[in-house]
Amino acid sequence: MRGKDEESLAEAFWGVARRLRHQSRRTLEPWDLNPGHARALDVLMRHGPVRLSTLADHLHIAPRSTTEVVDGLQERSLAERRPDPEDRRATLVALTEEGARVGAAIRAARHAEAEHFFGHLSPADRADLARILRTLRD
Repeated sequence: MRGKDEESLAEAFWGVARRLRHQSRRTLEPWDLNPGHARALDVLMRHGPVRLSTLADHLHIAPRSTTEVVDGLQERSLAERRPDPEDRRATLVALTEEGARVGAAIRAARHAEAEHFFGHLSPADRADLARILRTLRD
């Protein structure tokens, strides 16, 4: 049996990823949203009204799945579908006032969550970790 010092880099990474996913789900509980809904709110906050296909691209999911995400947001009055003024055949997805309020609250909660999670790291370690993660992501 291996000790903690012998844990592989991949095992450590996936352990941290699991903790972050679990913490993220807990953070979203007050709004009864899943991570996909929260990600869609964040995209709409950053980009404003977008077509379903654009939202799908930002979320890296199939357009069919995007329809389900938007339906869930619309059921909660967090987003609405609007006609695209530039193309009558197209539909835009936009945040409602409630969606903007909830999105801002989630963003603040996630910021606090990240500060708590990464807060025990020194500023230098945080900068190194951010650089490494961006390198791996890109």
